[in-house]
Amino acid sequence: MMFRTAYNGYSVKFSPFYENRLAVATAQNFGIIGNGRQYVLETGPEGVKEIACFDTADGLYDCAWNEENENILVSASGDGSIKVWDLSQAPQMNPLRSFEEHSHEVYAVAWNLVQRDCFLSASWDDSIKLWNLQSNHSLRTFAEHTYCIYAVSWNPAHAEIFASASGDNTVKIWDLRQSQSTLTMAAHEFEILACDWNKYNDCVLATGSVDKSIKLWDVRHPSQPLAVLQGHDYAVRRVVCSPHHENLVYSCSYDMSLCLWDWAKPPTEALLQRWGHHTEFVVGLDVSSLTEGLVASTGWDEMVYVWRQDMDPSAPM
Repeated sequence: MMFRTAYNGYSVKFSPFYENRLAVATAQNFGIIGNGRQYVLETGPEGVKEIACFDTADGLYDCAWNEENENILVSASGDGSIKVWDLSQAPQMNPLRSFEEHSHEVYAVAWNLVQRDCFLSASWDDSIKLWNLQSNHSLRTFAEHTYCIYAVSWNPAHAEIFASASGDNTVKIWDLRQSQSTLTMAAHEFEILACDWNKYNDCVLATGSVDKSIKLWDVRHPSQPLAVLQGHDYAVRRVVCSPHHENLVYSCSYDMSLCLWDWAKPPTEALLQRWGHHTEFVVGLDVSSLTEGLVASTGWDEMVYVWRQDMDPSAPM
């Protein structure tokens, strides 16, 4: 199933409440200069249709659904703001909020999966901020990285723990109960663009890098990766650990492809599937937690695809 966006796709996220609903963050002119648009789409017998869209003055790089209110989502903006949208409100009432503390582009947002009342933003100002919707200001700022932060990921089992991936070639593990990060891993030799926690083992983290590789780490034994997955030809933009299988991880890349891996297999057998339906950089990827095997992607070709992983992404479901 396909949907064409007006701008270049940057991020796609399945709703945690509705199995046929997804949010897509987009940016004009490849996110370099221009406007943004936050889409909310639904899949159905007739394909993918738009049920809401919100326009912004600057490009949008990421989005995240509220984990306790099915109508609220947040967007990461190129002007350093975080927009809060409410689908239950009239268009003129949106955005519900605009948090404006970051001094450079906000590149990632992530909602807490356990506590569900707070979210993180990660910025090219080298900082991460913690927010909730009850406060007008950020609750805390985390400023140890020395270059742009490209991704943040909450631990799926522990409300206080999250990971961050940075252009300083490190991944940091944070615990809200501590004043500083609890672990710094020089996980790749080049910029790290992606990270995601395993949904079945709360000590395992996946990372993706400009070095074209995906690595799996046990944060209790960070000196060596559990696995190194090679197969992309350019930088790995996102990694998503399967919500349904402990050993499966999905990735997308600037090589215009998406891959499905089994990191427990020997390296030569780890690549299970490769999709090449995009015609530009693939920068948005998500896997449904509600429907096993349902995948969504978006890219700079202004296309959104939603498909079951055993089918052709371009075919109707």
